[in-house]
Amino acid sequence: MVETYESLLKRAYANVTEPTESTERFNVPEAKAYIEGKTTVLENFAEIAGILRRDQDHLMKFLLGELGTAGKIDGNRAVFNGKFEPSLINSLVKSYVDDYVICSECGKPDTRLVKDDRVLMLRCDACGGHRPVKKRKARIEPPANEIQEGSILDLEIQSVSKRGDGVVRRGKYVIYVAHSKPGQQVKVRVTRVSGSIVFTERAE
Repeated sequence: MVETYESLLKRAYANVTEPTESTERFNVPEAKAYIEGKTTVLENFAEIAGILRRDQDHLMKFLLGELGTAGKIDGNRAVFNGKFEPSLINSLVKSYVDDYVICSECGKPDTRLVKDDRVLMLRCDACGGHRPVKKRKARIEPPANEIQEGSILDLEIQSVSKRGDGVVRRGKYVIYVAHSKPGQQVKVRVTRVSGSIVFTERAE
C-alpha cells in the first residue's frame, strides 16, 4: 500500500516535538512530598519527570546531589534518606527546570538534552537556540558537629516552612529562622539542636 503525501506528512509531524504556544501553559505540578519515618517521599516524582520530558534517573541524580543524601526511585515515587520540607523539594525542582528545561533564548520548555563533544547542551526545538548546561557547584558536607547551641551562623534563607518560618538546609541539618523570606541574608544564634533540626533566634 502506497501512502499518500498527507499521511506521510501526518506521520512526520507525529514524531516532532510539539512546541507550546506560551510558557503559561507549561505548569510544573506542585511536589507532593511528605516525611515518612526517617525518609522523605516525593509522591508524584514520575508525573513531574514526565511533564518535564526528562529521564527519571537524571532528575533523581540532580535532586540527590542538591539534597546531599542518598535515595531511590520506588515505582512512581522518589524516596530520599532524611527529612526535608516540601518547600525545599519544590525549590529544587524549579532549579532543575531553570537549568535543564527552559530555553534561555525564547523561554519555552520545548527542549532536549544532547551531548556535543562531551558537553551537555540544552537544545530548543521551538527557536533552535542551544546552550551548555551550567554545572552546579558540588555540595560539601560539613562535619556532623559543626552546628552547636550558641553558635552564630550567617545564612541565606532557601525556602519557607508550612508555619511560615524561613528554612535553610546545611548538610544534615534543617535550620529554622522565624520571620524571614527566601533570599534574605540573616545572622542568627542557635538556641536548640534536636537531632538534625536546628532552632535559632536573630543575633545582634
